[in-house]
Amino acid sequence: MFVDQAKIYVKGGDGGNGIVAYRREKYVPLGGPAGGDGGRGGDVVLVVDEGLRTLVDFRYQRHFKADRGQNGKNKNRHGKHADDLLVKVPPGTVVKDADSGEFLGDLVHPGQRLVVARGGRGGHAGCRRQIGH
Repeated sequence: MFVDQAKIYVKGGDGGNGIVAYRREKYVPLGGPAGGDGGRGGDVVLVVDEGLRTLVDFRYQRHFKADRGQNGKNKNRHGKHADDLLVKVPPGTVVKDADSGEFLGDLVHPGQRLVVARGGRGGHAGCRRQIGH
């Protein structure tokens, strides 16, 4: 079966949540901020694979969503960034936005990449206020 057109749905990963935390020290009231930022969400990236010839794979799987970033932790530990989701396409693939009809790119050369959905940034630790006077 030869398929030359496909409509797919992509979504970048959400960023992880930041955390509010305070150090606990015996003689220091509220000890100071110690929360970590959330990790960055993964991007959805189209990659040219010269072993593919048609878009028949997209007939069975149309939805692609990248992983979300890890949440921040206490003790100033940041969340882990998510890996990018790589989607293989054949050479000569033309990418357009279905809603606006905008041309996004023409993937011709083996290994060429095109980011079609960016991941989220990740939340900030919420306890950065100055403690004291």
